[in-house]
Amino acid sequence: MATSLRIDDALKGRVQHLASQRRRSPHWIMLEAIQQYVEREEARENFKQEALASWEAYKETGRHLTGEEVRIWLNTWGSDDEKDIPGCHE
Repeated sequence: MATSLRIDDALKGRVQHLASQRRRSPHWIMLEAIQQYVEREEARENFKQEALASWEAYKETGRHLTGEEVRIWLNTWGSDDEKDIPGCHE
């Protein structure tokens, strides 16, 4: 699939300058930028969907942990006294 896009001269110059500095082609720079953008936006969308699913589960069950409970648990990670995840409550 061939795709083209138009960019203004200022951005084109910046891409060319960066490509020269990195010893890469402008095409490589643009492709890398697009790939990173898509990966970041996919991760953001996945996070959003997980949050919405968590909210729906909470509305259905009422099961939760408080922020303080989670912080206390996370602060034990990597220590000699690492704790298991606390149980949810309603």
